[in-house]
Amino acid sequence: MDRAPRITHISWGRMEVEGLRPGKDFRLYPGGGRAWDWSEHGTSHEPGIRPDEVREFLERGCTTVVLSRGMELRLNVMPETAKLLEDGGVRVHVEETTEAVRLYNRLAETEAVGGLFHSTC
Repeated sequence: MDRAPRITHISWGRMEVEGLRPGKDFRLYPGGGRAWDWSEHGTSHEPGIRPDEVREFLERGCTTVVLSRGMELRLNVMPETAKLLEDGGVRVHVEETTEAVRLYNRLAETEAVGGLFHSTC
């Protein structure tokens, strides 16, 4: 199993991830990741992370997904998003960003974990 890349730095508006260029928001999964472009699936703080944002985690075989709500918890998660993952047998964790990073890095050591990380509000 490919390991998901570790997040090595998190601060307001900046993240550093193993093997990737520094950026603001990330989509990470076993074997890699990329910048998280909210416009790709029309995500906004309200109503929040959409189901289309997490389908890739199902396709990549993630058994656990960590969704960050931002440093000030302003990013919501649509109930349909968590349900889609849970219906696919995936455990879902929704946390404030710094806590989400800690949890994700711990899970990345032993599980097929994916995550969406928002480094500002």
